[in-house]
Amino acid sequence: MNDFCELMPEDLASLMEDQGGKSFQAKQLLDWVYKKGTLDWDKMTNLSKELRQKLSQKLTLRVLELVRIQPSDDGETYKFLWKMRDGSLVESVLICSGTRRTVCVSSQVGCPVKCAFCASGKKGFFRNLRPAEIVEQVLHINRWLAEKEERVSHIVYMGMGEPFKNYDPVMKSIRLISNPEVFDISQRRITVSTVGIVEGIKRFTEEDLKVSLVLSLHAPNQHIRQKIIPYARKYPLEDILKAMDEFARKTKRDVTYEYILIAGINDHPDHAFELAHMLKGRQCTVNLIPYNPVAGLRLNRPDRKNVKEFRSVLFGCKVVNTCRYTKGDDIAAACGQLALQEQTISPKLPIVA
Repeated sequence: MNDFCELMPEDLASLMEDQGGKSFQAKQLLDWVYKKGTLDWDKMTNLSKELRQKLSQKLTLRVLELVRIQPSDDGETYKFLWKMRDGSLVESVLICSGTRRTVCVSSQVGCPVKCAFCASGKKGFFRNLRPAEIVEQVLHINRWLAEKEERVSHIVYMGMGEPFKNYDPVMKSIRLISNPEVFDISQRRITVSTVGIVEGIKRFTEEDLKVSLVLSLHAPNQHIRQKIIPYARKYPLEDILKAMDEFARKTKRDVTYEYILIAGINDHPDHAFELAHMLKGRQCTVNLIPYNPVAGLRLNRPDRKNVKEFRSVLFGCKVVNTCRYTKGDDIAAACGQLALQEQTISPKLPIVA
């Protein structure tokens, strides 16, 4: 059996012909699944019953089961918890801002990076997600939004896992999501975030994609970075920044450096001056994110005064920066928190088809 959401349109057309159908019927099937959100063979009435029966024996339309949806109090953030065939749990987050509907997808079960501030790696790394398991996160959230006459507009690979440690499946999922016959989401509305896998950044630079790249920086020097990101020991900051510079030069795209501000660790004005010196002359934006507390981790969010002082230093050094106070604190919206909770509590909401 093939997973439907793992097939490129041209692969589906070949399969359709192998089953006695016509290549144009592949587009009809793509419309049923991706445009209409239909996952029931019996409802695909413009395909013959015989063809549907043959296809149902060759294609699996669903690999994710929705365990629960947890909305934030303000109704702007929704966390989706999925169960896969092997029982693994993975998360996605829907962030609503104005007319934008952004889905934050996961690329791995757990995470090998084990950042000190993140819940995703607390239980370790289990496995990579297949392309279908990534694409279906978008598919099912898009189906859910369709009931409100809305649709997914942006995709960020910032959920559980390090995308560049699952490189090929992530690239295939990007090409599927952006395909005009699938979701037709512009590649310019897709962002990949990496902790700094140098070989991954270099490969990504050579891809024929218009996708944005974000580096999870989080420190103004290698010493502090290694303390909060143990994986950073494998990749000197100098090498990472050089790879990011080459990406920006070759793709002509600005890059973003994400910097989670953690009280007493990387939020002092001196850290801001050091960060500004490191980024001097680089065409980039620093996205500051006050830390979103995770249960069981002894880390704190800086107060607004400290954040304001940090930003003032960057502005004074002419470093473009934004500040994003995290949404969804009340629903444990930071990566991995809901999956960790699910291991110890039963679902509060029923499974939704």
